[in-house]
Amino acid sequence: MANHNHKVHTLNGDRCNSTTIVTKKPKLSSPIHITDSEIQSEFSHHDPDVARINNGSFGSCPQSVISAQRSLQLLFLRQPDEFYFNHLKPGILRSRSIVKSLINADHVDEVSLVDNATTAAAIVLQKIARDFSEGRFNKGDGVVMLHYAYGSVKKSVEAYVKRAGGHVIEVQLPFPVKSREEIVTEFRKALERGKENGRKVRLAVIDHVTSMPSVVIPVKDLVKICREEFVDQVFVDAAHGIGCVDVDMKEIGADFYTSNLHKWFFCPASVAFLYCRKWSNKGDDDLHHPVVSYEYGNGLAMESAWIGNRDYSAQLVVPSVLEFINRFPGGIEEIKKRNHERVVDMGEMLVKAWGTHLGCPPEMCGSMIMVGLPACLGILSESDALNLRTHLRDKFGIEVPIYFRDPKDGEVSPITGYARISYQVYNKVEDYYKFRDKIKELVSDGFTCACLPP
Repeated sequence: MANHNHKVHTLNGDRCNSTTIVTKKPKLSSPIHITDSEIQSEFSHHDPDVARINNGSFGSCPQSVISAQRSLQLLFLRQPDEFYFNHLKPGILRSRSIVKSLINADHVDEVSLVDNATTAAAIVLQKIARDFSEGRFNKGDGVVMLHYAYGSVKKSVEAYVKRAGGHVIEVQLPFPVKSREEIVTEFRKALERGKENGRKVRLAVIDHVTSMPSVVIPVKDLVKICREEFVDQVFVDAAHGIGCVDVDMKEIGADFYTSNLHKWFFCPASVAFLYCRKWSNKGDDDLHHPVVSYEYGNGLAMESAWIGNRDYSAQLVVPSVLEFINRFPGGIEEIKKRNHERVVDMGEMLVKAWGTHLGCPPEMCGSMIMVGLPACLGILSESDALNLRTHLRDKFGIEVPIYFRDPKDGEVSPITGYARISYQVYNKVEDYYKFRDKIKELVSDGFTCACLPP
């Protein structure tokens, strides 16, 4: 690939310096190591009274990156025209080039930056809807997605693809999950249902890490099955991907892959990437941003880089995020490894204290894990789960999502509630001890969710 060099100005205090953008592989480690006290300082803007064990929902952004973002915002406000003509496009290209190297894509033009994974899903699913409505796919052809797909993605499939004539088949996944083989088996069954009556499966939507309940899906296995079964295209929704699990486009082999950068990659909200495998996509010129600007028709990356006057600083600050990450020995790879090991340790500590079990084997979680809650808490509905989450936040300063598992007919399972705990670099063991002890206190007091106001 040709080497792209561009000039971009970045703020250094009050001075504006010129640097050269080179699209080489980003450095993944640094001799200047961050200390524990520096980590806590980077996240000192977090509420100190809250055990924040829910990084998975909104992510976290260090102070140094917030400062870099603020500098970019002020640079724009000082002279918007100069910023637009001289900084915006080369700055976004630099961020795309970093992402391209991190995910092992072939070309930088395979990478577009968008607001979030929901926007990326809309781009892909609107294209599939056009394929149905314009006759490239037959009405009734199949679209397969996981039952545990993220809610907004399921709604997008309904809004775009189903309305255009696609037949949606959901992969019924078990929970708790015992093995990867369970997921592979159910996925094969769904593909078979999708091909009934001579239909073709046109798209498979596969999560890399399901949100709720949280489980790492064997995406490489499922993509390989899709190729064997002649599924037209594969879209991997990896909202929790980069910074949480291994993300390698050549190894995964999907046609489309999206991941937020503000969940596990320390970017401010909101920025995500959408990878579109250029050499294999059919009609990749028909991928468009949902917001049509005058860049329409110039390729998805250009369309996404300008959707009208707005704050683009989250997309431009990726180089500063990489600088922060490289202060950790081993960079993002070691951060992922450490977060995984510690969330497993904390999960096992909690289930031992409560006499429950994990929602999946440790090897099937990334930086989040599902932890069974004591059955005596009486979590009997989704509203109970939400009310308990609110109670933990308001009364105890504990922020953690709660999942209600509805037992199947005839199934006898005492555990119907699970907490999804996360671990990120700013977390401390005390956060999880606080959660452990407050749940034990509730149990000791005879608390049930029926005690909470509706």
